[in-house]
Amino acid sequence: MLERMTYWGLARTAAVIVLLMAGAPLAGQDREEEPEVQARSLLGKELRTPPVSSEVRAEFEAKLEEARKRYRENPSEENLIWVGRRLAYLGRYRQAVKTYTQGLEEHEASPHLLRHRGHRFITLRRFDWAIDDFEKAAGLTQGQPDEVEEDGLPNARNVPTSTLQTNIYYHLGLAHYLKGDFEKALDAYQECLQRSRNNDMQVATRHWLYMTLRRLGRQEEAREVLMPVEEGMDIIENQAYYDLLLMYKGLKTPQDLLDPEADGLQSATVGYGIGNWHLYNGRREEAMKIFGQIVEQPGWAAFGYIASEAELARRGD
Repeated sequence: MLERMTYWGLARTAAVIVLLMAGAPLAGQDREEEPEVQARSLLGKELRTPPVSSEVRAEFEAKLEEARKRYRENPSEENLIWVGRRLAYLGRYRQAVKTYTQGLEEHEASPHLLRHRGHRFITLRRFDWAIDDFEKAAGLTQGQPDEVEEDGLPNARNVPTSTLQTNIYYHLGLAHYLKGDFEKALDAYQECLQRSRNNDMQVATRHWLYMTLRRLGRQEEAREVLMPVEEGMDIIENQAYYDLLLMYKGLKTPQDLLDPEADGLQSATVGYGIGNWHLYNGRREEAMKIFGQIVEQPGWAAFGYIASEAELARRGD
């Protein structure tokens, strides 16, 4: 296994260099040329840097400069990760990957860098590369105590809800799910659920676990996943996943969940959940219609958007 991972890691690193060879500035540099086209969708569409308001951009740019300054003063692994995270919040996903790859040249056994790079490989539709990073990160954290991950975009209560290990297994499950490998996705989500210690991580993981089991035709096990989900749970940030779980239990309807004022992330999350619900309940035409509507929206980094792409690509649209 180690030999396979080492060989694949070297091959993947070379491929990353080819993919991102439009200049690779050091994390501490103040300016870089970021290509407008970040990736290509699973349907062949160019995915460009998402637009943000001038006010939000100014705030995010200022935080990026703060992160770079801290890295110049102290070029630690943690400070490098924050440069990558701040780049990603601005939609500069390729630069974020470059930053994490730079860090892994020095910290090759860092589960933190692997976890964050894997996340952005998913954004860039490089699922196999993401899986490789997450599997390696999982091996590095096996038997180790978990640790809370600080939020870069804090929720309303400023209470982080995820951990290093939940993020590793959650995103590993997602990468397998997006490839249509539901058996491997199931294994990862079950591992994630064991590490999910609060309501927010519980509902997020149970949502993808439920959908995975339904896609595998294991309806009884899927119903068991829903059993601990009740009305009135205290949810900080994963309200969309919670509402979807209540819909799967029959306590809400799709109409209850649809919000015309929802932002792109929320809209794609809820939309994909509803579309997938139609799909595994035999309403394929309705499902594909919803998936098609989602990929016409601008929020192409949302997991629900990527999942909708994957469904349409598998159909051949």
